[in-house]
Amino acid sequence: MTARVLIADDEDSLRWVLEKGLRQAGYEVTSVKDGPGAIQEFEAEPFDLVFLDVRMPGVDGLAALARIREIRADATVVVITAHGTMDTAIQAMQRGAYDYLAKPFDLDEVVLLAERALAARRLTQEVIQLKSGLQEVWEFGALIGRHPRMQDVYKTIGRVASRDVTVLLRGESGTGKELVARAIHHYSRRAGRPFVAVSCAAIPGPLLESEMFGHERGAFTDAKERKLGRLELAHGGTLYLDEIGDMPVDLQTKLLRSLQERTIERVGGTDSIRIDARVLAATNRDLEALMREGRFREDLYYRLNVVTVHLPPLRERRRDIPLLVEHFLSKYAGDLGERGAAPEALDRLVGHDWPGNVRELENVIQRAMVMATSGVILPEHLPIGPVSAATSVAGDATLEEIIERKLVECVRGLREQASANLYALILGLVEKPLLRAVLRETGGNQVRAAQILGINRNTLRKKLVEHGIDPGGLED
Repeated sequence: MTARVLIADDEDSLRWVLEKGLRQAGYEVTSVKDGPGAIQEFEAEPFDLVFLDVRMPGVDGLAALARIREIRADATVVVITAHGTMDTAIQAMQRGAYDYLAKPFDLDEVVLLAERALAARRLTQEVIQLKSGLQEVWEFGALIGRHPRMQDVYKTIGRVASRDVTVLLRGESGTGKELVARAIHHYSRRAGRPFVAVSCAAIPGPLLESEMFGHERGAFTDAKERKLGRLELAHGGTLYLDEIGDMPVDLQTKLLRSLQERTIERVGGTDSIRIDARVLAATNRDLEALMREGRFREDLYYRLNVVTVHLPPLRERRRDIPLLVEHFLSKYAGDLGERGAAPEALDRLVGHDWPGNVRELENVIQRAMVMATSGVILPEHLPIGPVSAATSVAGDATLEEIIERKLVECVRGLREQASANLYALILGLVEKPLLRAVLRETGGNQVRAAQILGINRNTLRKKLVEHGIDPGGLED
């Protein structure tokens, strides 16, 4: 569909030039001469892009910007400011404007900015719609976990999200590096702007340059029209460079220069284009070894490695596997039906080494949900072999986590029941083995056992009778 553009400016001649130029570029344009007119038009029907002059009679551009973003929070607005009113432009940016145009400007600059703003808007909308996009950040898919190393990841996200520093994400494939990048973007001041991802490993070198920096029409044989690169599309937002260790060395040089100068040149072009994108990079490669071999630039390494986040492989945080299993069972319940994992199946999942990490676990759970037509996932539904008893329980699991894992199994499937007297039942199940363990430790001495438990002797005696425990009949 043709993009719809709204122009609000009190200068008749400038409004006419903008309208004519944008129409020639293929946009459907509506123009008004003041702030109230812009608000009225925007209330009547949504526009894909709005150009607002800051200084207009009546309602000025800043007030109109605030009202337009009240009507639609994701409105894409470019403010127009006269030379010498940069403070006002900065205020507009802080209030949610996409970018600004400083007078005087040429028409090509306007058309280019419109093209970039609308491309970024489309990209943002696509990201929101993707299940692996911002919805996944909200769910925190692969970032579920209570292991101390995952807690360190959460803390680092909290520390760096609001600061515009470059972050290098390191970890094996499938550990959730892109999810961490999306979380950093989600909690940053750039959250409403594009999150643009590019895989340096998936795109051949010659094409990667065009993908990163864009190209002009006629730059090479198949360049039939101008294309904006990922760096340009990420303007105002975040650029995620996946598998940065696979980027060709000559392209690393061009990337470094662009990051340092905050400008780019499209392939086949000569104009310097200003960019403002936060860079998050990720790799599963040994960058230090690549530097020693001359395959990764040392200066680019230090430019990217301001803050490093190491994501642990799943086999090093086995205690989180039951939590992840519960997450994926819930995530796919709407499409595949509610399922539960039998204890034997959960033991097998915990004991597996997971070379593909969380991504592999998610795929295994999906397959098992399809195979388990009875509603319970059994070991035979899993495409992984049995494990030894030594690895069936996470070696780093705490007592609380072991108990919680068993309780999850106990309460599964009870949500439809009006009452199950579960509280008293669980307390009884925990209390009985606790009394047995303490009495074994004290050799049946009830006075000492009551002291260890922190209860009086009469209470202990009543509980022993209640649970049918003979303190003299317990063996070490």
